[in-house]
Amino acid sequence: MKPRLPVLVGIALLSVTLAACGGGGETPSSAGRAAPGDQAAVADGQERDATAEQISTFALDVDTASYGYARRAILEGRLPERDQVRTEEFVNSFEQDYAEPDDNGFAVHVDGARTSGGALVRVGLRTRGVGTEERRPASLTFVVDVSGSMAETGRLDLVRDALHTLVDQLMPGDQVSIVSFSDSARLISPMVPVTERSRLHGAIDELNTEGSTNLEDGLVTGYQEASRAFRSVATNRVILLSDGLANTGETAWQAILDRVSDYAGKQITLLCVGVGREYGDHLMEQLADNGDGAAVYVSSQEQAREVFVDRLPANLDLRARDAKAQVVFNPATVESYSLLGYENRELAPEEFRDDSRDGGEVGPGHSVTALYWVRLRAGASGQLATATVRWLDPDSRRPAEISRAVDTGDVRGDLWTSAPIRLQVDAVAAAFADYLRAPWSDRSERFGLGLADLADQGSRLAAATEDRDVTELADLINRTRSLS
Repeated sequence: MKPRLPVLVGIALLSVTLAACGGGGETPSSAGRAAPGDQAAVADGQERDATAEQISTFALDVDTASYGYARRAILEGRLPERDQVRTEEFVNSFEQDYAEPDDNGFAVHVDGARTSGGALVRVGLRTRGVGTEERRPASLTFVVDVSGSMAETGRLDLVRDALHTLVDQLMPGDQVSIVSFSDSARLISPMVPVTERSRLHGAIDELNTEGSTNLEDGLVTGYQEASRAFRSVATNRVILLSDGLANTGETAWQAILDRVSDYAGKQITLLCVGVGREYGDHLMEQLADNGDGAAVYVSSQEQAREVFVDRLPANLDLRARDAKAQVVFNPATVESYSLLGYENRELAPEEFRDDSRDGGEVGPGHSVTALYWVRLRAGASGQLATATVRWLDPDSRRPAEISRAVDTGDVRGDLWTSAPIRLQVDAVAAAFADYLRAPWSDRSERFGLGLADLADQGSRLAAATEDRDVTELADLINRTRSLS
């Protein structure tokens, strides 16, 4: 994993936010830069000089588990661990309004808004959606953790409920197998057509907690079954449901990750669904990254049904494999920039067109958003940056690219008064994530009044969007005020 980008990036964003709202904060000249002697800030990195480093490259990421777990922690009256907060997963948890492309590639959208001392630039990517009836058939292998830690009240119940509901939603042509694991793995149901629903419902009812967590054996058994039943005309996917707390068998992460990467190379993708109060966030995230998949987190029956019933059936297809983004800044107009999040998805510039280098997998109708804090040169005008996305066709593995440029004139207007409403939501989500990532010693000093102002912005946006997810975000910010 590469070094983290700065917590101070978000501090820069929030400090200019406060200036726009009439609150206190750092001056534009110092915001976003490490204060002398601030070792935590120095360790987290600093802004990138656009003259020395024009190019920012990263693998796309559609994970949202970090936000889901933080939501649960705050609702339970505690703050998530700092290193479990990933800014891009907070931002990508919210609906965007990007137009879809006409083809099976990406649409690229670039916009932004000015703030005191700089600008917030948004790079938005979207794929074309597909109706459930249009998608290719799916071969799904569910690998379900039934270890003792899954006995937490309601944890395995919500997994069973979601699986029962999903089996009833899948289409003829789909196939399902079920593996459980505790001390060792057990194939409860080999791959059978979803039309054998009574058999599958019976297998789901057999899921009961016992023993310890041999995650390696569960995954290996699941992948072996997925490989045995592999269909070239279908989407082949392993879906892991676990708290990610491996304590039996091979528990060294790299060995497990290597096995997952091997199967990903055979076109079997992985979806990690996290559950539980105690949650192995880092392992589940890394499994998803190495398995060409995604990681989500659920803590309620409603959230589980949303993942398995509302999202999964329509999004089983892939639109893009190994998708990467590259943003090239113009040093004539940009003094410095910082990418908010994506720390462990960063790539070297030369890896952008290296198609052997792993990127992210993106399904139909998905949006991916990246935010940059940009410090503009005085009087700057002209091209600000060019954003390019590169991906491989899921079937042919043929590469494709599409680009879009943005000028300084396209990034105008005040962030909080005239910017697109969804950009404002993204800004609140990113600033909130950075607050949660900041060291305890920094929270009261730099975010005290700022968190109250951030809560006000969240409440305003909740009313403006009438979006229950934004309403929930505003509530989480308010709850965090009482925990800080």
